[in-house]
Amino acid sequence: MINNYRYGAYALLAIGLINLRYQTGSANNFNNSSVLIGLGLIGLLFTFIPAVKSLLIRKVVKNSALVIFIAAILYGFII
Repeated sequence: MINNYRYGAYALLAIGLINLRYQTGSANNFNNSSVLIGLGLIGLLFTFIPAVKSLLIRKVVKNSALVIFIAAILYGFII
C-alpha cells in the first residue's frame, strides 16, 4: 500500500517538473508547477516517516489522498 503512495508522489513530482520545463516563459509558471512539485515531495517524504506510515493505512486517509491526488492531476492538466 505504501508503494502506491510513492508512485502517486513520483507522478505528481514528474508532472510538476514536466510542466515547469514545457511551459517556460508562461506567466506564473514556477508558482503553478511548484504546487505539484511540493505535493509530490511532501507525499514522498510522508512515506518514509514511520509515524506517518501508520496513518496512511487508514481508510479515511486513503480516500482523502486519492481525492487530493486526482485533484492535483487535474490541476496539472488545467494549468
